Amino acid sequence: MRAARLIRMALLVQSNPGLTAAALARALDVSERTVIRDAQALQEAGIPVRSERGRTGGYHLAPGYRTRLTTLHPTEAETLFLSGLPSALRDLGLSEAADTARLKLTATLLPSVRASAEASVRRFHLDAPAWFREPSTPELLPELARAVWSDRIVELSYARPGRDGSPASAVSRVVEPYGLVLKAGTWYAVARLHDRSGDAAGTGDTAGTGDRSGGGWRTYRVDRVTALAPAPGGREAFVRDADFDLAAHWDARSHEFARALLRTTVTVRLTSWGLGRLPAVVDGAAVEDALASAGAPDADGRVTLALPAESEDVAHDQLARLGADVEVLAPASLRARFREHAEALAALYRPEPSAGASGADGQR
Repeated sequence: MRAARLIRMALLVQSNPGLTAAALARALDVSERTVIRDAQALQEAGIPVRSERGRTGGYHLAPGYRTRLTTLHPTEAETLFLSGLPSALRDLGLSEAADTARLKLTATLLPSVRASAEASVRRFHLDAPAWFREPSTPELLPELARAVWSDRIVELSYARPGRDGSPASAVSRVVEPYGLVLKAGTWYAVARLHDRSGDAAGTGDTAGTGDRSGGGWRTYRVDRVTALAPAPGGREAFVRDADFDLAAHWDARSHEFARALLRTTVTVRLTSWGLGRLPAVVDGAAVEDALASAGAPDADGRVTLALPAESEDVAHDQLARLGADVEVLAPASLRARFREHAEALAALYRPEPSAGASGADGQR
């Protein structure tokens, strides 16, 4: 365990000279004191790691020194060959580059390690898009990806969805594109608004997916981006915030977005089977809050809980899948809607009169 950590530390210092003890501690998930002890252990093993103070300080390797700790373990090679999504590389226009890189990497591996890596490709395939939808590549995705790679400020036009059936509206924003995220087959761009002075803007723009928190950060569905152009005024590049973590940002904002959609609450009573099926028909954030409000089962084993929902329409569509294993108690309007639905179904499936009954009626 410690040997693997020492190798990681040496490679981190080699690839990122000047990392502080705090930064290394975060990367290695250890304490700063452990980092100091590990640096001493590396020195004793003959790897010239040194710590420097000052603005350009941190941990460095001696000038010109390169570690030779780069031989891949078979499991590491297997993981590396599984780390890409073929569909995502294709969408970004990087399929050929990825194939070439894989060939180059394969050529550098020992025969035994090469066999392990190739075996992983034959055994595992990663397919990101969801079922029952034809995946399509947004036309402007490759160009937007190039802007992300080059930290280039762009002006994008975006078709913002309307509410309550109203048509989409066209908006234009000057943004700093920080990253791209592939979520269930749909591409999203994470960007920060940019003002004319060159600073990140913290305005109330709402052109994205509902990300309205501060800091000027916005999320845009790439398939709704209708045009992309260089930033006006000759400002081409922006200085990327070194502390920005795309994965952490996406996790936090997507969770906030999911909860922001839950604007109403429905009180329901569920059988044990309906309670078990609830996560399959309702969003995860809603289920989490609902279970926290659940009371003790009644004499019939049914549980009453307050279920957050996006709207009564959405709640009706979701809960109808549970049939008689859910009873809506409130609001009254939704309960009435379920009653009307049940009556319509009962009328549709009412047993037809038997032939014998029809004959008896005819004799009368």
